Amino acid sequence: MLRGLYASVLPASGPIPIIISVAIMLIAGFLMTRITKLLRLPNVTAYVVAGIIIGPFCLDLVPETVRQGTQFLSDIALAFIAFSTGEYLRLDSLKKNGPKVVVITLLEALAASVIVFCVLYFVLRLSFVFSVVLAALAAATAPASTVMTIRQTGSKGDFVDTLLQVVALDNVLGLLLYSAAISVALASLSGGAPNAGSIVMPIVKTLGMLVLGGVFGLLMKALIHKKRTTDNRLIIVIALLFAFCGICAALDVSPLLGCMAMGTMYRNLAEDDKLFKQVNYFSPPILLLFFVRSGTSFDLGALLNPSGAIGATPLLLVGILYFVVRIAGKYLGAFAGCSITGKPPKVRNHLGLALIPAAGIAIGLAELGARTLGGEMGSALHTIIIASSVLYELIGPACGKLALRLSGSYSENIEELVPVEPEKPGGEPKSELEMLIERIRRIQEEMPEREIDENEQAFTNAAQEHYEAMNSPRAFARNRRR
Repeated sequence: MLRGLYASVLPASGPIPIIISVAIMLIAGFLMTRITKLLRLPNVTAYVVAGIIIGPFCLDLVPETVRQGTQFLSDIALAFIAFSTGEYLRLDSLKKNGPKVVVITLLEALAASVIVFCVLYFVLRLSFVFSVVLAALAAATAPASTVMTIRQTGSKGDFVDTLLQVVALDNVLGLLLYSAAISVALASLSGGAPNAGSIVMPIVKTLGMLVLGGVFGLLMKALIHKKRTTDNRLIIVIALLFAFCGICAALDVSPLLGCMAMGTMYRNLAEDDKLFKQVNYFSPPILLLFFVRSGTSFDLGALLNPSGAIGATPLLLVGILYFVVRIAGKYLGAFAGCSITGKPPKVRNHLGLALIPAAGIAIGLAELGARTLGGEMGSALHTIIIASSVLYELIGPACGKLALRLSGSYSENIEELVPVEPEKPGGEPKSELEMLIERIRRIQEEMPEREIDENEQAFTNAAQEHYEAMNSPRAFARNRRR
């Protein structure tokens, strides 16, 4: 009904349907966040659910031409997500825990992928092509939900450092697994047996993009210096990200790994985190449109029916098993990795809980996979990833917050947040007031210095000059004569 009224008012072609559709997507995503905010759920959940509501299986407010014409959003959104992830790959931190983090990442990612593949292919008897691609997507973890939870709680410590590094490397490994899986899948679909060349070449191409991303990071460092205005800094970084996405699209390679290398290179060379904050202020509308558009492509009816292209099992059962098995694989792999590397029990027992979220990168790769596989199999892949991502984002933040709390990474008790010695050097016990004063002093020492924006500094200087002029002896005498 709404779609019919909508179509009768607007022309069928031209820029007007596109502009109105984009406005509807933005408004729907924003309004849904008002609901999810009350439930303390991440914005990603709101965006995907909003897309499902305005999509063809509910209100049908976005024309098919608009959905097809905005496929590029997956590449752009992945570029912004990956570039922001590069902020957390600092070499000084990786040097401390590098080998341990690599072992943990390999085990938790591979455990999830292997267990998912075994259940899909050997237990459910699904298509080999579908099983191997979906298993590769199980390796990725959503950095957005993890970072958001850490920022909200102010968590810090070994658990947080390990978690951020594992999530960042997790997505690197996930992309490599996806590249290998999609190569095997395409070789199987073409009727030929997968050979070393068909698997190695896409990985080599992806690693080439990794090097090129590093070169773009060097170029970004050269172009963005201290004298650049805030506006020009943003223009340069967006231009480089878009240019890199264009190169990747021309070579049919995901921009994820290269953009992560770009962000990592810039962060380690420039020691500048302001740029990442500025990009994070700019990217929300783009990410909103990407996730809402992904929701509009969700086939709600397909969940209840089996897909002949992948097997006789209904997609609903496949989605439920994928949801449960991936969590088990992540937890068991992280537990084993932490045990082998000698991580303390607080990290070993709870790291797997914080690796549950899977939305941004998984959805982006699912879009690419659906586009590559095409047809009913591609639609089934996209449907399962969207449905499971909504569930992961519903429970992921809560599990992540629980893991941070159980690991002792944050606390709402000031005694736990800022521990102090209960006795003086001579053995005399401190009073509660003395301990409180010492805690306040330690908090002040750990607070970063506030950096003043150049516009704010100019305004402050002008106000100071005006104050000094008004209080000069000459101005004072003039005011007395009045």
